[in-house]
Amino acid sequence: MIVLTKRNHEKFIVNHLQIEYIETIPESKVVMMNHDYYLVRESVEEIIQKIAEYNAKVMDIHREITIEDNR
Repeated sequence: MIVLTKRNHEKFIVNHLQIEYIETIPESKVVMMNHDYYLVRESVEEIIQKIAEYNAKVMDIHREITIEDNR
């Protein structure tokens, strides 16, 4: 889950696994798998960075649990 910002500065959380694609028009249009969409203030690069950071956290948590389970 990542935090994005609507055009009216309202923050919301989206499941990044449900994003189908992102358009730049000039803001970012995040289109979901169910074809709903959100216009957000973040650039495509910022959204990709947020997804990468979230995935890194999840992998780190998994690694930590795996290490603790092996003890």
